[in-house]
Amino acid sequence: QVHLVESGGGLVQPGGSLRLSCVASGSIFSIYVMGWYRQAPGKQRELVAAITSGATNYADSVKGRFTISRDNAKNTVYLQMNNLKPEDTAVYYCNADPVRVGSSFGSWGQGTQVTVSS
Repeated sequence: QVHLVESGGGLVQPGGSLRLSCVASGSIFSIYVMGWYRQAPGKQRELVAAITSGATNYADSVKGRFTISRDNAKNTVYLQMNNLKPEDTAVYYCNADPVRVGSSFGSWGQGTQVTVSS
């Protein structure tokens, strides 16, 4: 089992930046893909960005603004979020999956709130 702890959320003005971090522990050797998801009030959880050893992918709504990266030495995945918009407001969750993006075998963090508002 993989244990995930997110940090870095907060309140930021439109156009601002935040960097989220997700530290993994436990059975990290089993991880194939790590991703960031978000869930806004009244909406379904959606994939924001994902990273494997060789590739990244992004939701269309964040392309060019968000960057996902990983530091294997620190067992940490980051989400750099630039030019934030009010519609980016959501709880952001880290996910680690041994199979593929969105499988039922993934582990989740507790979430971190991101609020974009003036």
